[in-house]
Amino acid sequence: MDLTQACKLKTPHGILTLPAFFPDATRGVVRSIDSRDLESCGIQGLVVNTFHLISRPGSRVISGHEGIHSFMNWKYHIISDSGGFQLFSLLLESSKLGSVTKKGFTYRLNKEDEKDILTPEKCIQKQFQFASDIMVCLDYCTHPDDEYDKQKLSVEYTVLWAKKCKDAFERLLHDKQINRENGPLLFSVVQGGNDLSLRQECAERLMEIGFDGYGYGGWPIVQGNQLAESLEFVSKLLPETSPKYALGIGKPENIAKCAKMGYSLFDCVIPTRDARHRRLYIFSDSPAKEQNFYECLYMTDKKHISDKRPVEEGCDCLCCRNYSRSYLYHLFQIEDALAYRLATIHNLRFYARLMEFIVPACFC
Repeated sequence: MDLTQACKLKTPHGILTLPAFFPDATRGVVRSIDSRDLESCGIQGLVVNTFHLISRPGSRVISGHEGIHSFMNWKYHIISDSGGFQLFSLLLESSKLGSVTKKGFTYRLNKEDEKDILTPEKCIQKQFQFASDIMVCLDYCTHPDDEYDKQKLSVEYTVLWAKKCKDAFERLLHDKQINRENGPLLFSVVQGGNDLSLRQECAERLMEIGFDGYGYGGWPIVQGNQLAESLEFVSKLLPETSPKYALGIGKPENIAKCAKMGYSLFDCVIPTRDARHRRLYIFSDSPAKEQNFYECLYMTDKKHISDKRPVEEGCDCLCCRNYSRSYLYHLFQIEDALAYRLATIHNLRFYARLMEFIVPACFC
C-alpha cells in the first residue's frame, strides 16, 4: 500500500477517507444529537466503548439488533475501543474495584457488585457481537508518572493481550466465515508511558505480530498541554502505510500537529463536551499554521445578546445556516435542549471541516 492508497481505508461499511475525526459515542450515543445530525455534519464514523456497552445495555441486547450500527441507526464506520483506559481509570479510583493480571482485568463497577473479568479473548468476542468495523485490542494503560517497572509490565501485558486478541480475531473470522478482505479491521495500541525505549519495544513487538493499524495509547498530553515527545517518536517507528490512531487527541491545534506527524485517526470528547458548556469553535485562519487558526466563542458572553450574525460566517452547518448568535445565547439562557443540539452540530461540523483542510498537509 502506497501513501496515496493510505488516504483511504476500507471497512465493512465502505471507504473511510483519512484523516478522520470520530466523535465519542461511548455508550452508543453522541449526547444531544441523532444519526441524521451526525451525517449532516459530515461525520464519517463514531467511537463506542466495549467496556461500557457490555455493562449497559449488554452485548446480548446489541447482538439482538444485529450489531451496534442497527442499534444506533448509524450506517457508517464504527470503532469499538476496548475499554482498557476506562478500566485503568476505575482501578485508579479504588483498588477495591478490581485488579489486573496477565489474564486481563478483574473488576466490579460498585463495591456491592459481583466481580467480572475482561480478558483479551472476551474483549474481541464482544466486539464481534457489536459487528464493529475497527476493533481495538485490549491494552494496559498506565499513568506517565508510574515507575519503570509498572511501565514495563504495561508493555508486557499489552503485547501478550494483543497476541491473544489477534488469535481470537482470526479464529472468529474463520468460524463466522467472514472474508478477510471484507471483514473488520484490528488495531493494536502502543504503550510505554514517557519512556521512549519502552515505546519502541512495544511498537516493534506489536509490528512483529502484525495488525491493520496502530494506536498511540496512554497520555498524549504532558505538562503545559504540550504534546508528548513520544507521539512523533512512535509515529516514525510504525509502518508508513498503516493507519495511525491518536487516541484521545482532540484539541484542533494538536490534531493539526499530529496529522503532520502521520496520524490519521482521532477521537475525543472535547467538541461535544465543549458544546454543552457553551464553547464553540470558529476558524480564523488556515489550519496549515498549526496554531492560532481558530477562535472560541463563549455563549455566556452578554455581547451575543443582540448579535444577528451566525456563529461562524461561511459555515454550512444547520446552526449557522438558520440561527443567530443572539438566538443561541437565548436558548442557553433558558437552558433549552435545542441549544445543546445546535452547539454540538456546529462544533462537529467544525471538526469535519478541519479534517478536509488538513488532508493536503498529511498526504501530499
